[in-house]
Amino acid sequence: MPDDRPAAPEVVTYERVGAVARVTLNRPEYRNAQNSAMTYALDAAFRRAADDDEVRALVLAGAGEHFSAGHDIGSPGRDAHLSFPRTAGLWWDHVGKQGAESRYARESEVYLGMCRRWRELPKPVVCAVQGACVAGGLMLAWVCDLIVASEDAFFADPVVRMGIPGVEYFAHPWVMGPRLAKEFLYTGERMSARRAYEIGMVNRVVARARLDEEAGALAARIAGMPRLGLALTKRAVNQAEDLMGLHSGLDSAFGLHHLAHAHNAETGTDSLGGMDARSMREAARRAAGTGTAGTAAGDGTAGDGTAGDGTAGGGDGA
Repeated sequence: MPDDRPAAPEVVTYERVGAVARVTLNRPEYRNAQNSAMTYALDAAFRRAADDDEVRALVLAGAGEHFSAGHDIGSPGRDAHLSFPRTAGLWWDHVGKQGAESRYARESEVYLGMCRRWRELPKPVVCAVQGACVAGGLMLAWVCDLIVASEDAFFADPVVRMGIPGVEYFAHPWVMGPRLAKEFLYTGERMSARRAYEIGMVNRVVARARLDEEAGALAARIAGMPRLGLALTKRAVNQAEDLMGLHSGLDSAFGLHHLAHAHNAETGTDSLGGMDARSMREAARRAAGTGTAGTAAGDGTAGDGTAGDGTAGGGDGA
């Protein structure tokens, strides 16, 4: 008999307008929390854009109210237990392994490995950020070349609450400088779009209603430049960043990240220090009640209970 059930929505959508490909995270009901299905769909979309000679630049966006609340640790679509065809590296499949053999293999592929792979896409990528860009959401934004944020956007990495030193793609000291990175991580506070612009982490801040238009126009303007010139310029800047220690710094921090996972698993109930989406959200609300989270960043959104504590929708970035 025919299956009359509606097809599941795509977790990543793709469209091309002229020379610009628009890639959109599409789990808005979970604030675009990133499960493995989304990660591999995103990789396929980037590959599609790379292979299309008509595409000269890309926009990465998130459907709904928030860009991304982080990695999926609690939605009904969480799929960390499933195998996917590996593309970022040659580590063995994490399924059926125990302890670090599983965690390190999976995160080497879907977190650090994928981010490094996407950073090397030879076509410029403009990231359009609205609402929450938290933990794992930061990783997606940071691998893009330019970031356009709406006035209501905010940024946070709260995973130190789990005893873990930041997300797997640990670019914090390079995108905001060492002292601000320490404050950002030590406090878990939100950083407003305006503050992110002031420190050079964001290129432009625009009204929410103009976000899509501004990001698309910027990508279209970039697309008018010579393709090889753009690719070589991107490579030159990335290489300069790596000479400033980014590549080796990521490796070092990734090891510390997994030391924290192992410590949590050995001394507690799980590798996340006993934290889940609900407890992370409650911790953020308690912090907001003390006048810290959100208010120091000047974004005026502390205690609103939406994504931005890194947990709403099942995401938290660890």
